[in-house]
Amino acid sequence: MPKDTRVKICGLTTGPDVMAAAEAGATYVGFVFFEKSPRHLSTGAARALAIEVPPGIAKVALVVDAEDAALDALTQAVPLDMLQLHGRETPARVAEIRARYGLPVMKALGIAERADLAQIDLYSKAADQLLIDAKPPTDADRPGGNAAAFDWSLIKGYEWPLPWLLAGGLTPENVAEAVTRTGARQVDVSSGVEEAPGRKDKARIRAFIDAARA
Repeated sequence: MPKDTRVKICGLTTGPDVMAAAEAGATYVGFVFFEKSPRHLSTGAARALAIEVPPGIAKVALVVDAEDAALDALTQAVPLDMLQLHGRETPARVAEIRARYGLPVMKALGIAERADLAQIDLYSKAADQLLIDAKPPTDADRPGGNAAAFDWSLIKGYEWPLPWLLAGGLTPENVAEAVTRTGARQVDVSSGVEEAPGRKDKARIRAFIDAARA
């Protein structure tokens, strides 16, 4: 297992949680801008958190099918390093956002069966990174953050055209196995390190990062 596994702690909502992620060694911190999520932030709240993030940690904004007006307001108010697109954005829309805002773009893709891997080639030229997540249940009202894992064997040995993160149902208890089985060099977690939706557990954040890099 690689020692330099990069970790993204997503869905941060408080200053202490941001600092817990930073102190534990997170590479990325994620802020959610999606009203149906219990981790949703206003731009004002996100700005207050973002300006406290220590240098060297990437600040990522998770958005879902956001229009230009919303992205304009977000990027003008919050100092960000990356946009994470977690909706049904097409490759053309991904490329458009990347060009318009001059920020790296991470595109989330849901995986449930081998046929879903075809999306990776479609998005590989438009995005800077991919987030490979579990496809949400058909009755889910959120495109991610559902604490569900997918069959990791689907991506074992897959040749990736660009950097990617593994997400979906990861916890301090299973992340080491996930990294070993998939070869992931980057992992993303939100609910797996929470004591309640939107409230992180400092000990679980540290345990997750330590396990990912064990």
